[in-house]
Amino acid sequence: MSSTNLKANSTSKFYINPYMWFVIFFVFFYCLYVLRSVLMPFVAGILLAYLLDPLTTKLQACKMSRTWATVLVCFLMILILLPALFLFLGMVENQVTLLIQATPKYMAILVEKLRPVLQNLTERFPGLISGNLEQVIKGNLGNGIKFAGTLLKGVISNGFAVINLLSLILITPIVTFYMLRDWKPFVKKVEDLLPKKSKQSIIDSLKEINVIIAGFIRGQLSVCLILGLYYSIGLKLVGLELGLLVGFIAGVISFIPYVGSITGFVLGIVLAFAQYGDMTHVMYVVAVFLSGQFIEGNFLTPKLVGGNVGLHPVWVMFALLAGGVLLGFLGLMLAVPVAAIIGVLVRNMIRRYKQSSLYLE
Repeated sequence: MSSTNLKANSTSKFYINPYMWFVIFFVFFYCLYVLRSVLMPFVAGILLAYLLDPLTTKLQACKMSRTWATVLVCFLMILILLPALFLFLGMVENQVTLLIQATPKYMAILVEKLRPVLQNLTERFPGLISGNLEQVIKGNLGNGIKFAGTLLKGVISNGFAVINLLSLILITPIVTFYMLRDWKPFVKKVEDLLPKKSKQSIIDSLKEINVIIAGFIRGQLSVCLILGLYYSIGLKLVGLELGLLVGFIAGVISFIPYVGSITGFVLGIVLAFAQYGDMTHVMYVVAVFLSGQFIEGNFLTPKLVGGNVGLHPVWVMFALLAGGVLLGFLGLMLAVPVAAIIGVLVRNMIRRYKQSSLYLE
């Protein structure tokens, strides 16, 4: 048998038909689901390395070795993030404590303002006694808010142990350092493993995925931070006692399109009405959120995220919700990259279908 035939036979042994790819992906995601409780520090480290790679590359371009550039970037990250984290947790805990203390007062003001509505309900539905209805609002709803606030405060104070804070603190920086230092060799090894026949098309798809992920994650994180600061400062300036907490919630949830602004808008209006009982301060809150939406839509998102990231807001919302349900916080971290990969693959499949004889005929 000739060497050519031997080579062809050996190659055919390693051929993977399309159905096998589905099995490989199924096994991969099954393992991801089974190991979800221990993967978070590693995924967090890889995402941090991905986010910090451009800065490291710029330092490397300034005649600095990759290792020393990585050391400097990681040192700056720890120097900035640790004080910011402790300051942030202290601020949120203070706001939650204020929420728990102010709940009875807010509920009393709301019930007083809603008394005409309650009386109207009592007249229309005689079975509802005004006193009982007020008791439900004052007691049960107030207790529910107090319970939620106490639970949130407990999570902030002690709950990070539940999500393996120790592993996050110890493992994530190590993974970040090594992935950041070896990012270029890692990418090169992945490229060397690609099949030669379709290598260029795969690289083009990976570049498209990288543009989408970089544009969305890096840009959206910046937008969330700026919006969170803007809403927090704006609501605090208009006199809202829990303005920092509402602004923080609106900023963080802004990662989900439209959900953050709507949630903060509703919370801000309810709290302003409960605190002051007039429409003037409610309009102040409305002005803060409307101006924030104007700034986000016309300046922040076009400049920091870009209009061509290729991820529809509905697709992003579905990916985040599905990832959160399936894998918890790990799923939220992986949702956008997976959504970007699926989006690029689907677009490439549609493009190839439109170039095929099946479509042209």
